[in-house]
Amino acid sequence: MVESVELKYNIVKLSEIMNKGTRFEATVFDVKGKKARQILKGCGSEIVNICGENGLATAYHRPRFKRIWVEKSAYPIYQPGQILDIDPIPSGHISELTDTDIKALRVKKGQILLTCSGTIGNTSIVTDGLDNEIFSHDLIRITCNKYDDIGYIYTYLNTETGRTILETNNYGAVISHIEPEHLENVPIPNASITIKEKINMLIQQSFKLRDDSNKLIKEAISILKDNLKLTEIDELDKKLFNDSNNVENFSVKLSETSLRFDVSFCKPIYKEMSNSIKENAYEVISLGDKQITDSIILAGVFKRIYVENSNGYPFLGGREITQLNPKVDKYLSKKHHKSRYEKELKISENTLLVTDRGTIGKVAITPKHLESYAVSQNVIKINCVNNFMAGYVYAFLASDYGVNLIKKETYGSVVDMIDDNNLKNVMIPILKDEEQMKIISDKVLEANKKRYEAFMKEEEAIKIMNKEVLKI
Repeated sequence: MVESVELKYNIVKLSEIMNKGTRFEATVFDVKGKKARQILKGCGSEIVNICGENGLATAYHRPRFKRIWVEKSAYPIYQPGQILDIDPIPSGHISELTDTDIKALRVKKGQILLTCSGTIGNTSIVTDGLDNEIFSHDLIRITCNKYDDIGYIYTYLNTETGRTILETNNYGAVISHIEPEHLENVPIPNASITIKEKINMLIQQSFKLRDDSNKLIKEAISILKDNLKLTEIDELDKKLFNDSNNVENFSVKLSETSLRFDVSFCKPIYKEMSNSIKENAYEVISLGDKQITDSIILAGVFKRIYVENSNGYPFLGGREITQLNPKVDKYLSKKHHKSRYEKELKISENTLLVTDRGTIGKVAITPKHLESYAVSQNVIKINCVNNFMAGYVYAFLASDYGVNLIKKETYGSVVDMIDDNNLKNVMIPILKDEEQMKIISDKVLEANKKRYEAFMKEEEAIKIMNKEVLKI
């Protein structure tokens, strides 16, 4: 089997070369950027700019500021990289003494959020779930002039054509950073109101399904914690440390250490959490027990061979597992990695995924549209014995108790990580009332279906944009 490579070429005018300082590098005159602009010229619609005079929206971001991080405050903050997450979690908390206008950092329902540095062009829409939350300064907020333009602009920026135009200049060269003013020179077709309404409706439905799925999972976790009578971790009021001699310390029995002497494993909070779980669970068994899982797999380290998407398996990293529609740009060679893919990398609907390094303990349940993707060796796969158990186990692992008990198993001095053998030790509480377990599982599985439906709605909107607006 020979893997084909697409030949990319373009014709460049001498005047363009002169305008670019007589440079001849291909990257300065990117083929995709020029092709995208040619598509706009031939689409037949009036072309306007996203922002600026006669534009469809206005945009701004906030000035830089020095953050004062605190353990807990009334000001949780999100980072730009989190906007693609289905249910983003604050990256930390800032103090009210932080020298910035915190109120101005808050985003508003209906705004489009756009990453403007690092990986530029990622987008999301602020719905009820994130309304009035605080986001970092370096995230562009786009406010549309008309309601139907919200989903329309969002969809355009999620097409290959729209994103390419956003990321390149008039000559097609890739841009590494954008400012709000850049959107005044980003062209967009101004389609008919009928098409805009159709696209916006699909996108609004998609984000409603995402919010509904998040609510279902929160309900499932709440029911589970209520059945176990679990106290919120922040409210565990027992004195866990001895502060004599002005040094916080604690003692632990040798029998409780599992012959591990790293402080992070033996912290008293974990004992308190374990005791709370055991007190009201009918039974507590380990995640690796065959009553729960068929297998827990961590792929070995291997040299990756990437190919064009038609010849490869779409490849997910740890950052992407919590995203609804990951922007996959890496494809593993089917020719070279088929055996490893089948044994270690392939995921299926309702496979549970846990990040094993970096941000340890991010937990995801695989929706239908990510079935047959490949995951990296930075993600542990949990294959439960059935869908019922997958939904129930996910609810516990995604709770604050579950995440902390995963982190308990962390090891490493320079780079923290967790492996499949450690993960097998995480305790899973079984309820006496099986009907309650079924309710919990059903809510999670229903949430996962809604995420698939949300993905399909967005894909339909993109299809309409490509076919009826861009005419490709």
